[in-house]
Amino acid sequence: MITQPQTTSVPAPDPDEERLRIQTARLVSYRDDGPLATLLRDHLGPGLPPVFTTLVALIAVAALGFTGTLDVGTGPIMLVPALIVVALVVPTMPRDHLGRFDWLVPPLVRAVEFLTILLVALAADAPKWLLFVLIYVIGYHTYDTVYRTRQSIWPPAWVFQAGLGWECRLLIIGVGAAIGQLTIVMAVLTAYLAVLFAVESITSWVRLDKSSTNAQASDDLEAAPEEAVERASAEADKA
Repeated sequence: MITQPQTTSVPAPDPDEERLRIQTARLVSYRDDGPLATLLRDHLGPGLPPVFTTLVALIAVAALGFTGTLDVGTGPIMLVPALIVVALVVPTMPRDHLGRFDWLVPPLVRAVEFLTILLVALAADAPKWLLFVLIYVIGYHTYDTVYRTRQSIWPPAWVFQAGLGWECRLLIIGVGAAIGQLTIVMAVLTAYLAVLFAVESITSWVRLDKSSTNAQASDDLEAAPEEAVERASAEADKA
């Protein structure tokens, strides 16, 4: 006896749960956590409150700059700001980022990253143009991530790991300043990040454009001749 194959219906995801999942994924991607934070995530328990803890890190770094602690420009003290930020902000990663004010976490993380880079680089007398380019490159990566996710185009996970994340970038800057070689370290880091983010972004958008073009061509082939003529006429009128 031949029986018809039974189809199992997959239940549709709950709209509220799906919305919260996307919201969390977006905020986590905006944080730009790197390989160190990812490695430690499962060993940090429930995590620390992200907004309050990141704000404390921002105030602590600002206090170091305000008190002139970094004025020496070299030595182990230059690594202290990065260590403070990593020690405080990395443990906030396990949180679900669904709190009322958790949308503030990504801009706070970016603010504390930029402030740390600025204070350390200026204290170590690094070239200001190089400092500007590094911050611009990181800012471009952040903008590209935000724009893509709002178009439901998610950057690949590997680019966040290859981009080292805010925590590894800060540690690299801190070590470079501590050993008195910040200019060289910043130059190499900036060049690496610029090439990585630019190439990945451009290739992703080109690939997306080709996919959209192929999909449009497929729709044109499947359309009736009358519809194709009407569409071509409409496009010609617009031109």
